[in-house]
Amino acid sequence: MLLEVPLPDGRRADIFAVGRTGDITIVEVKSSIEDWRVDLKWPDYLGWCDQLYFAVPIDFPQALIPEEIGLIIADAYGGEMLRTSPRRPVAAARRKSLLIDCARLASERLAQLEDPEFGVLT
Repeated sequence: MLLEVPLPDGRRADIFAVGRTGDITIVEVKSSIEDWRVDLKWPDYLGWCDQLYFAVPIDFPQALIPEEIGLIIADAYGGEMLRTSPRRPVAAARRKSLLIDCARLASERLAQLEDPEFGVLT
């Protein structure tokens, strides 16, 4: 699982998770109704994952989240999945590219933890 993952189309996934079988899940975190309303491009995420979820606070009006999207209720202490997202398989070539990009990003972030100067051009 990685946070704030840039996608090839310029969007950025809040949470990008890869399962044991290579399945890709994106979770978009919405902190308020206004945050939800200004995000008009959320359908763009569907092409970059097998499953898409929204994580929202407990007082969020759940009826706003489309039925075809998974739903997680979360707070600072944890979350609960209320609705499972249907699986929409990503094309094999796109999956391979995303997994390579994800592995590269994860290794770069790990290297920066070990050496804050990693990747810094002088």
